[in-house]
Amino acid sequence: MAMAKQWYIIHTYSGFEKKVKESLESRVAAFGLEDKIGRMMIPTEDVVEVRGGKKVVSPRMFYPGYVLVEMEMDDNTWHVVRSTPRVTGFVGSGQTRGLGTDAHAAQ
Repeated sequence: MAMAKQWYIIHTYSGFEKKVKESLESRVAAFGLEDKIGRMMIPTEDVVEVRGGKKVVSPRMFYPGYVLVEMEMDDNTWHVVRSTPRVTGFVGSGQTRGLGTDAHAAQ
């Protein structure tokens, strides 16, 4: 019986969120876990800044140092994510599992 994927928050070295996402995507493909580990997101917002008298729209991270991962949690997927370079661990005590549904992750 397959578990439903839930959203989990992983803590990374600040400034390495994109690199962690890329590394994790390649590890998922290498280990053949596409069916257990789905989407990965780095929550960002567009910010308007004025540079040299011109308005420039640039992305800014909501939560620096964090990446959201949609996955089925088991020992194998936990190990693949946790052993990814520049990942320091999952957020939470381990007692609560994940963010839940897409609606929760969108908040």
